[in-house]
Amino acid sequence: MTPTLSLSIELLQQPSITPNDFECQNILAKRLTELGFECEFMYFGDPDDTGANAQIKNLYAKKIGSNPNAPHLCFAGHTDVVPVGDEKLWTYPPFSATVADGKLWARGAADMKTAIACFVVACENFIKQYPEHQGAISLLITADEEAAAINGTVKVVETLAQRGERMDYCLVGEPSSTNTLGDVIKNGRRGSLNARLSITGKQGHIAYPHLAVNPIHALAPALAELTATHWDDGNEYFPATSMQISNINAGTGATNVIAGDCQVLFNFRYCTENTAESLKAKTHAIFDKHFANSPAQYHIDWTLSGEPFLTPKGEFVNAVSSAIEQVTGTKTQLSTSGGTSDGRFIAPIMNAQVVELGVKNATIHQIDECVELSELENLSQIYENILAQLVQ
Repeated sequence: MTPTLSLSIELLQQPSITPNDFECQNILAKRLTELGFECEFMYFGDPDDTGANAQIKNLYAKKIGSNPNAPHLCFAGHTDVVPVGDEKLWTYPPFSATVADGKLWARGAADMKTAIACFVVACENFIKQYPEHQGAISLLITADEEAAAINGTVKVVETLAQRGERMDYCLVGEPSSTNTLGDVIKNGRRGSLNARLSITGKQGHIAYPHLAVNPIHALAPALAELTATHWDDGNEYFPATSMQISNINAGTGATNVIAGDCQVLFNFRYCTENTAESLKAKTHAIFDKHFANSPAQYHIDWTLSGEPFLTPKGEFVNAVSSAIEQVTGTKTQLSTSGGTSDGRFIAPIMNAQVVELGVKNATIHQIDECVELSELENLSQIYENILAQLVQ
């Protein structure tokens, strides 16, 4: 039972289904306090709310180095996990943290409690070897990543920025690897822009269309142009911007009634060749053209989940890549694919370089989520190596 495995099991046995942390952050704070970290619990949200604005527990732990001008490296992660689904379908109980067949099985094993355990053990080993390290080390741990993500990391970094705190590098422990540990790291993420489109017409009998205004017919040409639009070609770091429709809803359920309104949900996953404002403008131009002479009307409510961010090749990316190769022999690939992460808050608010590196993501959010035991020890060594390169 290695220190990394032991701490991983302790965290995984906590049923911290989002946005509940249970005892995870208390466990971490105890270990980090013993290392000399100043630990601060930060609560945001309404303690009486059980919805999106529920109060969230966050932990910010920091150990200042001997040189105030040396870099500050932050490890960021989340203790909340997604619901387990039907527990009867699991080979082992999802919060038993069972070791079997060379793997550790539990909800959160890959996403991402084991990475947090690796953070802590890497810090323990590094500080033992370099007790007078120059740079600052911190951990930013939230319980609000898998759900609303409004009272977690974003509120913490806003508070830190207001205090005037500096953060040079941030390593997020999201499961970035594909086939082997460290084969892929995320040095950026695409932006995510959501649209809720409403078309208002006039309900009527399907046999008397001249007495109605069919919102679906009004929508169709505009939607066809929207889906056919070429937004950009991407660039060296990002794939081209993608627009996808997720929901279309209209009608009363009857076959002889023209709907009075129609709703469409769509999303842009966009690169740095566009901005949220440019995508909004292009979309509105399409709908303005098609609805200019239509008796139907349209309205779009926009929600920005996060702007794209990028850490180009340089000192931080090189340090992470070098650590992976030294520990595993793997030459890593840079990627900006996938969904969003809390890096979307840290990069712009703290003006920090952000890289995501964690275990393989093959089983995240699935029944029988698991991680190979060998990944844990190697990941802890990689994190320790990165510390030695940047804050020693």
